[in-house]
Amino acid sequence: MLPPPSLRPTTPPARTPFHLLTKPIGSRCNLDCSYCFYLEKEKLYTDAGGMRMKPEVLETYVRDYIAAQPGPVVSFAWQGGEPTLLGVGFFRTAVALQTKYARGKTIENAFQTNGVLLDDEWGEFLAQNKFLVGISIDGPRELHDAYRVDKGGQPTFERVMAGLAVLKKHKVEFNTLTTVHRKNSPHPLLVYKFLREIGSGYIQFIPIVERNAASADNGLWLAPPPDHEDAAALDTQVTPWSVRPGEFGKFLCTIFDEWVQRDVGTIFVQQFDAALANWAGQPAGVCVFSENCGRALAIEHNGDIYSCDHYVYPRYQLGNLMNTSLATLVDSPQQQAFGAAKSASLPRYCRECPVRFACHGECPKHRFLKTPHGEPGLNYLCAGYKMFFSHIDAPMKTMASLLDMERAPAEIMRLPRSQWLPRSVPAKF
Repeated sequence: MLPPPSLRPTTPPARTPFHLLTKPIGSRCNLDCSYCFYLEKEKLYTDAGGMRMKPEVLETYVRDYIAAQPGPVVSFAWQGGEPTLLGVGFFRTAVALQTKYARGKTIENAFQTNGVLLDDEWGEFLAQNKFLVGISIDGPRELHDAYRVDKGGQPTFERVMAGLAVLKKHKVEFNTLTTVHRKNSPHPLLVYKFLREIGSGYIQFIPIVERNAASADNGLWLAPPPDHEDAAALDTQVTPWSVRPGEFGKFLCTIFDEWVQRDVGTIFVQQFDAALANWAGQPAGVCVFSENCGRALAIEHNGDIYSCDHYVYPRYQLGNLMNTSLATLVDSPQQQAFGAAKSASLPRYCRECPVRFACHGECPKHRFLKTPHGEPGLNYLCAGYKMFFSHIDAPMKTMASLLDMERAPAEIMRLPRSQWLPRSVPAKF
């Protein structure tokens, strides 16, 4: 039985499409990954009611999210913490609510999980309802288990692989999310070939970059994202598991060289797709490589809305879904200013960079260094991205040219390197 509907009226749709990362169980998780930035968010929510999204919040969210989207397709993204802790029943209710409020719109669901709790019941549900499942896995056993352990400190690789087997058994569409950190970044081909072997056709590489706070704030020991007005005053000491900039650049370059020779068109890597879009003059499709941000927000289990899931701090809370409609919060002056600050706060060093069109300063969360001229706001990963974007310039130009001719970018694999379009980006910097 579905819960009673909320009495708060909906409002007109948002001005442009937006995306929410849904945290229906907050930061609660059955794993204790060393590098996880979200586990500590439980310090912000200490109420006795726990971190399970209540029925009235779930219904208001589903109804408002569908109503607030201006387009015909509405994509839900369920994350955590670990969403499987809620049980299949919670998501059966969510799907029923989506059907109730769809009003002719196409509903899609994506589900990010560590895979440990997946069983046949989950497999049947996910397949029946056509969920796209993201599996978090950091490479082969020794690299995955370096940081991805359970609450008892025990390795999780075998259990994740068992969960992946469940998805394959039930023919659930899946992709992989791999964090790039201090342990696996020196082994790019080992990681990439492993992901290819387990059948991942769409790969996300997420660089781990976190800093220790100078002092705990609200019980949080990781430093918050820098504010462009006081970035120079913030502690810049990164955690021991954070990827080094140079190693991240080499990681991407090495995998790209393997991919561009044999996997174009069959395996999709998020960074490569976004780069090709930017070289072709199209939207990157990924917030970190877009000129501005602000259309990818986060909703906590109690209905709190934040500017971004990396900005779940009190100062970035926009309001609560139970009091204010999603469209109003998304289009609020506070959120518009948040998104515009990405380009407005770029230092001169970035504005004059030859690969700015591909990078756009990446995520503002990582901009805590000073430029060579002493200006604050340089991205910690700048050296790595310069290395990567310079490295791929010729093949990206070639693939963009193929697209212009209405030919498949995969044709590049049949071209000798001598026929790739010449570089325009300097190889050294």
